[in-house]
Amino acid sequence: MIRYAHFIPLLPLAAYFINIAVGRRLPRKGDWVSLGAIGIGLAISIGIFHEVFQAYDPNFKYHVVFPWLDLGGRFVLKAGILIDNVTAVMLVVVCTVSFLVHLFSVGYMHGDPRYSRFFAYLSIFSFSMLGLVLSDSFFFIYIFWELVGLSSYLLIGFWFEKKSAADACKKAFVVNRVGDFGFLLGFLLLFATTGVVGYDEVFQAIREGKIEGTLLTLAGIGIFCGAIGKSAQFPLHVWLPDAMEGPTPVSALIHAATMVAAGVYLVGRVYPIFTPDAFLVIAYIGLITLFISATIALAATDIKKVLAYSTCSQLGYMIMGLGVGGYTAGLAHLTTHAAFKACLFLGSGSVIHAVHTQEITEMGGLWKKMKITAVTFIVATLAIAGVPGFSGFYSKDMILGAALEFGMRNPQHILLFAGALFTAGLTAFYMFRLVILTFFGKPRDHHKYDHAHESPANMWVPLVILAGLSFSFWYSGWFGTLVQKPASAIPVVSAAAHGGVPAAAAAHPAPGATHGAAGVHESAPQAKPHEPASAPPAGEHGAEASHDAHLAHTAHRYAMFSSVGVGTLGIALAFVVYWFGWIDPEKVASSCRPVHTFLRNKWYFDELYEATVIGGTKALSRAMGWFDNNVVDGLVNLVAQIGVWVSWLIGKFDNYVVDGAVNGVADVTIGSGSFFRRFQTGKLYHYVYVLAGGVIIIYLVKVF
Repeated sequence: MIRYAHFIPLLPLAAYFINIAVGRRLPRKGDWVSLGAIGIGLAISIGIFHEVFQAYDPNFKYHVVFPWLDLGGRFVLKAGILIDNVTAVMLVVVCTVSFLVHLFSVGYMHGDPRYSRFFAYLSIFSFSMLGLVLSDSFFFIYIFWELVGLSSYLLIGFWFEKKSAADACKKAFVVNRVGDFGFLLGFLLLFATTGVVGYDEVFQAIREGKIEGTLLTLAGIGIFCGAIGKSAQFPLHVWLPDAMEGPTPVSALIHAATMVAAGVYLVGRVYPIFTPDAFLVIAYIGLITLFISATIALAATDIKKVLAYSTCSQLGYMIMGLGVGGYTAGLAHLTTHAAFKACLFLGSGSVIHAVHTQEITEMGGLWKKMKITAVTFIVATLAIAGVPGFSGFYSKDMILGAALEFGMRNPQHILLFAGALFTAGLTAFYMFRLVILTFFGKPRDHHKYDHAHESPANMWVPLVILAGLSFSFWYSGWFGTLVQKPASAIPVVSAAAHGGVPAAAAAHPAPGATHGAAGVHESAPQAKPHEPASAPPAGEHGAEASHDAHLAHTAHRYAMFSSVGVGTLGIALAFVVYWFGWIDPEKVASSCRPVHTFLRNKWYFDELYEATVIGGTKALSRAMGWFDNNVVDGLVNLVAQIGVWVSWLIGKFDNYVVDGAVNGVADVTIGSGSFFRRFQTGKLYHYVYVLAGGVIIIYLVKVF
């Protein structure tokens, strides 16, 4: 099945061209074309994952390359497909969510005047994301990176007749370009120093010392800037909540496993290039993002905005997990988050479809009208809140454990764990606040409640599937063994610099890793999780490994109990406030009005950017306009005026000197001609008189 991997992105691309060209003339306006294309891609992805899972080799690699651009032998740019364990998992995640979003859209977008175009846009988005996942080089991942940005722009602004949607898609596009510029600079820095673009080639060049130190740190941070934009990390997180102006299926597609996941996937894909300093930047950016977003979600009342800021916060968890060395943890949370967050967004779409409002203050009591939607929404909420037995507990516990382990090795960075743990409690609180206000209690708008109804099967079936995928047993056991942290490409890493990783472990590839020829499975034997591990080596290294294992076990045990404790407190507080009503949220908001207003206004980031970046840009534009009008145009106009003056002088010189000289010659010629004409009368007696006069004059001259 792995031989057919190239069909996975090509089928949605073909569906895009068909729907954009003749979709309106096809039966059902062509929705079956896009749905069938991504469905076949999902089937192939599951087949590939089955092959990879059967091999059960952390170093599995299938790499096919071919020349794409040959610059006269001086440089050959190769294109190819790279499939390893991470790729196999991501293909299933992206195709599953995309297929279910396509299916949900059949019901949700029914009757839209641009129905076929919507499915065309879904297809081009799926093509872009799948191409990004399968790329084998920095060059091609950047191309598909930009295609993802373009297709998300089209989807967010699908209802472009609404000013808010038009503004939102422009905001998303521009903000992402800021991060993508950093990505481009990082990529160009790597290419300028190594001369290669393939992942493995770049990693090998770094091992050979072609780029190192501060330059490598800057290149890594530049690459990470792309993730800051796509994965909505601080300070470029402001575009994601506004993207809710797009149709709800778009929100699920962008916020679950596709566009926002691209940044996390990028960090995981190029993980070996990051230096310890770059990892610290990544970790703290993730911490800031997860905390800020969670606090804003506390005060939000738009159901999709709450989920949007929840997405920002969960992405912060993933990024922080990768930054503290929890490679497997970050990618595991990416995988589990895809299911429960897609379920939450599609569930919110089902609610909006039923009550025609997004404000949770106008909902309430919908459990009685929408039991399937309510149950699936609650299951996904239990997952994101980190309740044991659900997928979010499995992956979030891994991240918190990695953060605590990092903090125990480096006490000066214990804030990473403390901030993430506190935010876990906030997440449990605001998510159960959302559930209680939406589905329980008394209806707050009886008109909307009376007209509420359960969504059709093509909308609730995806919810049931995604809710089923929100349980932890789907992921525990195999994920941690199949998706393991790759070896660093940096030749020397100090043990204390990043998570206490020994230099030798970071400097060399993992045992069994090989570099095979194109199109060959590159793998080595590996123990399966149920097989007993070999005894640790004796001596100093064995003692160090034993100490590391004990520290990791202790950290994860403490993190598990802590996360369960704060999660329970968050859920209990939500019930105390919104279910039992023992605490009046309005009174609390009134007593903390400045804080509540601060959170309601999203930390005033939009206003801050309006006053600084946007206002500064406008001021600079006005200044440049004044400079252009008064200085540049002034110089041009002055030169033009000087030209006019010189032309006037030249004209005068031409009129009076040049033309005067010419006219003078003509006047002399005419005058002399008039004078001599008097002697040419044509009368014979005049000539006789002149001849006689001449003779007399000659005679007189002779005589005298």
